Amino acid sequence: MMSKDTIKEIDGSLSRTATVSRTTGETNVLVTIGLDGTGKCKVNTGIPFLDHMLHQIASHGLFDLDIEATGDIHIDDHHTNEDVGITLGMALAKALGDRKGIVRFGHFVAPLDESLVQVALDFSGRPSLSYGLQIPTQRVGTYDTQLVREFFVAIINHAQMTLHIRQLDGINSHHIIEATFKAFARAMRMATEVDVRRAHEIPSSKGVL
Repeated sequence: MMSKDTIKEIDGSLSRTATVSRTTGETNVLVTIGLDGTGKCKVNTGIPFLDHMLHQIASHGLFDLDIEATGDIHIDDHHTNEDVGITLGMALAKALGDRKGIVRFGHFVAPLDESLVQVALDFSGRPSLSYGLQIPTQRVGTYDTQLVREFFVAIINHAQMTLHIRQLDGINSHHIIEATFKAFARAMRMATEVDVRRAHEIPSSKGVL
């Protein structure tokens, strides 16, 4: 496993980017993320529905996201789905560095037609997931909807964040999942933005996250 992250000053502002490569006996994943982007997205995981959800993260979080993944999807999507979450979480952690200056907390409620999903998160340094989705079907297309929770478990463990997901309404599986990813993206956008009132301080009374 090898990783590279870049944090550099451009025109007096901080450009926070990271690239992480992760290879196992089951998958090979390369992720590049820019936290201060415009939503540019190039993803190819071999799992079409996951690609669609990753586009939601980039578009609604205004993150520049480049993901290339190959894996044993001839068996099923589980390993690739999980390892993309792991590697994206690692890249998030690298791009944030010591988390100095970030807002830290984020929340959003996203509607999508009949569905309504609330996400609240904290880049606390302590991974914890409270998952409240009730997805009515086992699959959306070929995607196993059990893998939604597995993706978020993977990302929070490696980005070191606390994440709460609540389904307030919804009966359509696609709508519920997509609303979740949109709310997650918006909450992350809020949490990772720089707080100008303490741009050079770690947002914790302990002085460390």
